[in-house]
Amino acid sequence: MLAEDSVLLREGLTGLLTRFGHEVAAAVGDAESLVAAVAEHGPDIVVTDVRMPPGFQDEGLHAAVRLRAHRPTLPVLVLSQYVQRAYASELLDSGDGTGVGYLLKDRVGEVEEFVSALKDVASGGTVVDPEVVRQLLRRRRDPLQRLTPREREVLALVAEGRSNSSIARHLVVSEAAVGKHIGSILTKLDLPPAEETHRRVLAVLAYLRG
Repeated sequence: MLAEDSVLLREGLTGLLTRFGHEVAAAVGDAESLVAAVAEHGPDIVVTDVRMPPGFQDEGLHAAVRLRAHRPTLPVLVLSQYVQRAYASELLDSGDGTGVGYLLKDRVGEVEEFVSALKDVASGGTVVDPEVVRQLLRRRRDPLQRLTPREREVLALVAEGRSNSSIARHLVVSEAAVGKHIGSILTKLDLPPAEETHRRVLAVLAYLRG
């Protein structure tokens, strides 16, 4: 399900998604049409712009949050022209905290990265644009005071949706070392023992919310 008020971008995204084997059940241009289309088609994932008619404020985001209130596991990937801290936090707090993504529209031009993010979100992952992560990190450091610089670096990479093996390659360390860092992060953030993937999501949320 695709919601984007720009006809050119909407058509471009529809073509891109179709080219990579996805079926676009409906492509709409405003938030109310998005809500109606989701009710009609029951999509596997929603891709929506933040700002849409009539007010061009945050209608798309609020529609996404509303949809996840009714269907907490509905995967949603939100596209934004600019970094909006409040928008990212509100989206990540919606539903059950999984299957959400917040990307800048510039990322759509990096086709393989965009398609990979779409798949991650559809499968229940949490994907946050690296630029959003960097800006939130600069402004929200309180939850990270107990973390070492290396642990903050690892958590930032986790927030980007990277796996342990990807983080290990990026930092040129072993996966075992990454696992130890993540274990320390979860302990220092006072996250109770739970299923590993859920704890990672909680760590990212704590990191972003401050």
